[in-house]
Amino acid sequence: MHPWDNEPNEARDGEDGFDAPVEIPITDELDLHTFRPEEVKPLLNDYFEACLEKEIYSVRIIHGKGKGILKKRVQSILAAHRLVAHYSEAPPEAGGWGATRVWLKKSVD
Repeated sequence: MHPWDNEPNEARDGEDGFDAPVEIPITDELDLHTFRPEEVKPLLNDYFEACLEKEIYSVRIIHGKGKGILKKRVQSILAAHRLVAHYSEAPPEAGGWGATRVWLKKSVD
């Protein structure tokens, strides 16, 4: 039995229940826990573009602690991203090694 079996059919689009696009609010925080690893790179790109449109220049990316695999993936993407000025591990009160703080460029060449 799937968790959505008791939900009405209009609550999901596809057979697996995950085909409908999810609109996420654009804030200074992005939690990656609900995304698949292959979604991270395009998600970060789109999210950073949306942040710049809203004049948000500092973003906390929550990737979790775990084994550090997602953190390494995120930081690899950030290191080469054209919109990222710099990034660092979040301070302890903001998630420590379970999150990364990103500063976006205010002007993009």
